[in-house]
Amino acid sequence: MTPRPTINDVARKAGVSKGAVSFAFNDRPGIAPETRERILETARAMGWTPSSRARALSVSRALAVGMVIARPPETLRADPFFPSFIAGVESVLAESGYALLLQLVPEDDEGHASYRRLAEQGRVDGVLLTDLHVDDTRPALLAEVDLPAVVVGPDLGEGLWPAVGVDDGPGIAAVVEHLVSLGHTHIAHVGGPAVMVHGRSRRDAWAAALADAGLAPGPFVESDFSAEGGAAATTSLLDLAEPPTAVVYANDLMAMAGLAVAVARGIDVPGRLSIAGYDDTELAAYLQPPLTTVTTDVTGWGRAAATRLLDLVEQRRPTEPVLSTPRLVVRGSTGPAPHDVPDSSTKERP
Repeated sequence: MTPRPTINDVARKAGVSKGAVSFAFNDRPGIAPETRERILETARAMGWTPSSRARALSVSRALAVGMVIARPPETLRADPFFPSFIAGVESVLAESGYALLLQLVPEDDEGHASYRRLAEQGRVDGVLLTDLHVDDTRPALLAEVDLPAVVVGPDLGEGLWPAVGVDDGPGIAAVVEHLVSLGHTHIAHVGGPAVMVHGRSRRDAWAAALADAGLAPGPFVESDFSAEGGAAATTSLLDLAEPPTAVVYANDLMAMAGLAVAVARGIDVPGRLSIAGYDDTELAAYLQPPLTTVTTDVTGWGRAAATRLLDLVEQRRPTEPVLSTPRLVVRGSTGPAPHDVPDSSTKERP
């Protein structure tokens, strides 16, 4: 068998020192760009890659980043956001020789103990901070334990860590504007937990869009982003004395469950009830009727967040994230408002 090439073989073939090969693969300054490219090309041609363990020792890093998620496993399992986001993260980490350490923790813990253990044990070089809470204390904790982080979501304005996020307000507003253009005046919202930043921001965007259209506030039900929660919320809305003619859901999972509840009760969608979601998950286009929703590039979001975190860990110049703006995708689950329902005005509902 042909012996596996070593770093010395690459250095000899490229006409450089062993240290130069190490510098090239660790993206460290001190060698010319053309020399770096020659080394990398020589290594590719020879089929040589550095040992992860040796590289970690040489740069005094764990070569891993963490993501601590405070959600029940059953909720996370069904949420299509995280697989797409993690796929984007992994595509960047794999190219850079880093691993992802994923931990699930109890919701009431918010991951504080886990973050401290990760920092104390040196198991990760930085973390991606997801599922932001209003008045979230985790950024301050990470600053305290000196664990680099990137906030996945809106900038909290604390100046502690960089944020990589997309404003979800325009997407929700576009859904409401679409429904208003179809004649709907009684538009409900099924939102995520108010303690979560994106749960509150989507509710605020829904309320603001109704006000901009001169409409009274519609009914609101707080849920938990799960299918079970979406189904229960939809049931409560349909049981109202004056049920809405349209419902805007904070994610596709709740919207799909709501659609199933409506159809099971014999309600014509979209003839009697229009339904819209958020995320444009893969199944959204294959429902009956297909789901009107807001599309976002979640995989690209994961790539941008991972890239920014590695910039921070390796003390490189920040890469400016380029993220797609959320965009409304109109499908068959929304249609004109039924004519035999009372009109809503700017007057407050009793």
